[in-house]
Amino acid sequence: MFSEPRLAESVLSRIRKYGLRVVGDVHGDLNAFRHAIATKRFIIQLGDLVDHGPDSAGVLETMLDLQETERGMFVLGNHDRKLGRALEGRRLRRDLPLETTLQQIQASLMEDLAQRTYHAVATAPAWQRLGNLLFVHGGFHTAMLSGPPPETGLADMSAPLSRALFGETTSRLQPDGYPERRLSWINRIPEGITVYVGHDRRSLDGRPLYKTGRLGGKAIFMDLGAGKGGHLAWIDLNDF
Repeated sequence: MFSEPRLAESVLSRIRKYGLRVVGDVHGDLNAFRHAIATKRFIIQLGDLVDHGPDSAGVLETMLDLQETERGMFVLGNHDRKLGRALEGRRLRRDLPLETTLQQIQASLMEDLAQRTYHAVATAPAWQRLGNLLFVHGGFHTAMLSGPPPETGLADMSAPLSRALFGETTSRLQPDGYPERRLSWINRIPEGITVYVGHDRRSLDGRPLYKTGRLGGKAIFMDLGAGKGGHLAWIDLNDF
């Protein structure tokens, strides 16, 4: 039934009993995240918990509680990784969303939030597989079907880790200044495999976007712009 050994048997038992709820990019939208997790289902959140929205610290506190009570987990997003590297003390480009998140963490009533956040980010898997379902932030790489993610997503970059965090980019920039992204990785998803992904706000109708690749595999895009003027998406799954 389940092919990924990283999850504890107690977690797998909860999934078998109650099912899954897949939650898209949160980006600091605590109110929406609280609505999304109001379920007995096990939560798999697709990364980018922080930045942009009004309460990244509250989102982190909530996710830590989900993890500690074995009610949920998150896969690593590029914003989460950037936060983790900042908490590590690495030199990197400090933008306003990151600075705001760091200030919120510092102001949190949870005194050890920074330390606990760093540990959670450093140990978050870059992808999670459950049978024929794959959960990842940025995009699919064929290596995700043949081996586990790296022990930490804060280490040196590899091709599968880069795909997991950033998707697939070209050498060009979009008008908004962000790298142009392409979706040719969808055509490498094997038939029978469904990939749940965030990172790119692809939907034009306010619902998750479903795409099928040339090999018959499917990708479901879950980023609907939470924390950036959009809303938070989630999908409930019962059959695996």
